[in-house]
Amino acid sequence: MATTATGALAQTSAPADIAQPAAEPEQGEAAAIIVTGSRIRRDPVDIPSPVTALDSADLARTGLSSIGDILQRLPGSAGGLNSRFNRSGNNGNPPDGGGVGAGSAEIDLRYLGSRRTLVLVDGLRFINGASASGIPGAVDLNAIPEGSIERVEVLRDGASTTYGSDAIAGVVNIITKTRQKGFLASAQVGAYDEGDGVTQNYNISWGAQDEEHGVSLVVGGNYTKQGSVFASDRPYYSFPVPGATACTATCSGTTPNGRFRIINPNGGGTLDLTLRNAPISGVPVFDPTDPYNSPDFKRFETADRFNYRPVNYLLTPNERIGAFVNFKGEVSDAFYVAAKLIYNRRTSVNQAAYVPVSIGPDAGNGNGSLLDRISIDVTNPYNPFGYTLTAGGDGVAPNYNAISRRFVEAGPRRFSQEVNTMYANLTLGGEFKLGQGTWYWDINGVYSVNSAKQVMTGNINAARLAQALGPVSECTGECVPFNIFGGLGTITPEMLAYVSFVQRDRSSQELGDISANLSGSLFDLPGGPLGVAIGYEYRHQFGSFDPDPVVAAGLSSDIPALPSRGSFNVHEVYGELNAPLLRDTPFFNLLEASFAARYSDYSTSGSKATMKAGLSWKPVEDLRLRGTWAQGFRAPSIGELYGALSRFDGAASGIVDPCSDLNAVTNQTTRTVCLAQGVPANGSYIASGTGFGLLTGGNRDLKPETSVSWVLGGVYSAGWARNSGFAQALSLEVDYYTIKVDDAIGVPDPNVLVDSCYNRGDALACSAFSRTASGAIAQVRGTLQNLSTIRSEGIDVTFNYRSPPVWGGSFGLSVSNNFLLNYSIEVPTTTGTLTTHYEGTETGSPQAYPRYKGTAVLDFSSNSFNASLTGRYISNVTEPAANAYNVMDSILYLDAQIGFSPSFLNDAFTVTLGVNNLLGTRAPDCLSCGSFDPTTYDMPDQFGYARVAVKF
Repeated sequence: MATTATGALAQTSAPADIAQPAAEPEQGEAAAIIVTGSRIRRDPVDIPSPVTALDSADLARTGLSSIGDILQRLPGSAGGLNSRFNRSGNNGNPPDGGGVGAGSAEIDLRYLGSRRTLVLVDGLRFINGASASGIPGAVDLNAIPEGSIERVEVLRDGASTTYGSDAIAGVVNIITKTRQKGFLASAQVGAYDEGDGVTQNYNISWGAQDEEHGVSLVVGGNYTKQGSVFASDRPYYSFPVPGATACTATCSGTTPNGRFRIINPNGGGTLDLTLRNAPISGVPVFDPTDPYNSPDFKRFETADRFNYRPVNYLLTPNERIGAFVNFKGEVSDAFYVAAKLIYNRRTSVNQAAYVPVSIGPDAGNGNGSLLDRISIDVTNPYNPFGYTLTAGGDGVAPNYNAISRRFVEAGPRRFSQEVNTMYANLTLGGEFKLGQGTWYWDINGVYSVNSAKQVMTGNINAARLAQALGPVSECTGECVPFNIFGGLGTITPEMLAYVSFVQRDRSSQELGDISANLSGSLFDLPGGPLGVAIGYEYRHQFGSFDPDPVVAAGLSSDIPALPSRGSFNVHEVYGELNAPLLRDTPFFNLLEASFAARYSDYSTSGSKATMKAGLSWKPVEDLRLRGTWAQGFRAPSIGELYGALSRFDGAASGIVDPCSDLNAVTNQTTRTVCLAQGVPANGSYIASGTGFGLLTGGNRDLKPETSVSWVLGGVYSAGWARNSGFAQALSLEVDYYTIKVDDAIGVPDPNVLVDSCYNRGDALACSAFSRTASGAIAQVRGTLQNLSTIRSEGIDVTFNYRSPPVWGGSFGLSVSNNFLLNYSIEVPTTTGTLTTHYEGTETGSPQAYPRYKGTAVLDFSSNSFNASLTGRYISNVTEPAANAYNVMDSILYLDAQIGFSPSFLNDAFTVTLGVNNLLGTRAPDCLSCGSFDPTTYDMPDQFGYARVAVKF
């Protein structure tokens, strides 16, 4: 059988070859078709597709409180957003228009990005997330109440013909509780061994069934609260370089005491100054004849840099409240009505260091920001230079490059989100006889809305700052002249009250979906009935993002953003065939072929047809060989189409400007390009730090991505082992996959841009860069486009064993593996293409691409006692973004759990104790991440938890 239990997540007590769904699909129920990734009904224990099934016991075994965190542990998963991300204010807005996604959890299969993994709930689409910083193109798994989840099925194959857009890498289908008798309740509390990161998780549900009248009802709710961990709580991560005890060049050049890069009034050239003995009472003294030995100024050095890490989160806090209702009523033997309601509220917090404000032509805020054009008037009472510091313009040359100040007095930048999600589904379905077979039909309606609000504190209004730094005669009324020169503590509450503001952003999405499906069999073939399914789907999606009016006016000192909104609708039809060609003949225990096609017509990106074909052959009962070829596509998301211009800092945060200190540059290509871009030949330009911003935005001319994928493999389920008493189950599954995505939507990787331009002299890459008169990077353009070809190739291997009965129970061993053979991105250049391979590397975006990930579970299970030991292994990766090609060593995590269910209580009461990361293994250092890669690795501590569950 192809449905396999996988690693620490899959229930080894019900291995692949004997596993049954948690609840048998009822006649006419739509959920029955979801297990296979096909709309054609078939035996749930004889599924030809590669499906990983996780039931409620598998989910509980992890000790985790987020379904997103659980799915990200799958060996074939690349991670995605989770609670270890603290990106607000640190990395700008991602290029896809989806926003930072603070507090969200997403799933990314095959390293192709969460936008190329389709998430369903009971086989139907779920609304994409809301982040209050953009319009996301992927589902936020934290919007689905954990208490509603019965099981999860992950299809490791392309499925655009079955489900439409987005199902390029695979499909995650979350199946909710539809049948239950009585109450189920659980309470779990856990914490890290330092006593922080306390997590509480409470679930309760009640169900009733009237078998006589065919009525079932399940209602429930859950409450989850996750505590936080600051970088300062873990000394090892208290500096940007893990393990450091003092600042290096990776600390920030924007400091509380200020950094003043001005043109030397005597002889030209750039002075790089900071205060000598801060804070300064009154006006600092500057000596233009000996600037670096002025009474109150000195040369800026590495020791003067600011450590921004301590106030950042390693683990972000969040709180979730969810409720759900599932109802099904059989009006007759051939007709039923089903309804589902879901509500979820999530509150979460991200926090970044005190806002860094940089003004002047080399400040790098980009996109015409007012901050890049501020002048400090000679009449400002705190100006120590005796003349106006002008940013230039209108034929006047600037006399300063940039002045930077970290506004510690304003407190950390704190981003607080509240996201509300409502989801409603109504299904009418039934069956009827036609010829010799039974046909099944269903009509489904989905309506869902969400809204997100984000409040940011610690931001600065650039217009008010410009006024407070300008001519004192124009600083009237509420305006208070601003002191940017005095150092830490010299920004008074009155100054701060005038220039600061509370930022309030909003976003929302809306989903309407109507689908109709009909399936049955036409006639008999030698191997069985010819199965057929046809259907129609109409979907409408709308999304909007409205930043604070101050931000929209371009007056924020933090990440720039503009309002965006858009919508699309799509009409789709599909058809599917399953043909059992032979059965129960020599060498052909079963031979079946499948074919599917889908036609989609989008209001935004036109029409597209996709096809899929497969062949499954069982030469003997115990062995199935299978292969599929599939076309896929992904229509551009609302954020990708309509997202407004913003700035993304994340992918380029550790890059050194190749043109810095040109006198020391020996690569002739680099020198030629730098000089052509206007960098001074005398070497006067020296970059103030690392990294640069990427100016990104949506593109209404984007066309859909297309893909072609192959999956070839087989499953061996040893019947002889069951018959001989050696095992209750013994199986091995091996699948090879390769996926090619053409016209992939994205922006150039900044590392590739820099290499292509400055090392290869590629004119197309160089056209993305623009520089100021001093030579500094002003901005790098990276508007979304159908840019690249992505290839992902690998092998999945899964082994399952379940022993015969012993000591009132049985032992099990499950081993799941993913071998990443190739992950590459091909981008165009002036002379052709450039292919970059990522397998075995860490990009620091962050995303690691280990060549091997494996999970093994050894467990014992009986009616009253269970125990498990889980090992999770990740192979080493190298980090090319770091100067010395940092090697991030391989790592092994161990998780342990035991549970007791006293028989004298009729198994109605269970106590579970567990420890994740039993050995307290610390993740390998990711230099470009500033700590560890949160997509791939755990927090570096033991996490212990206790859970009590009751049923009555």
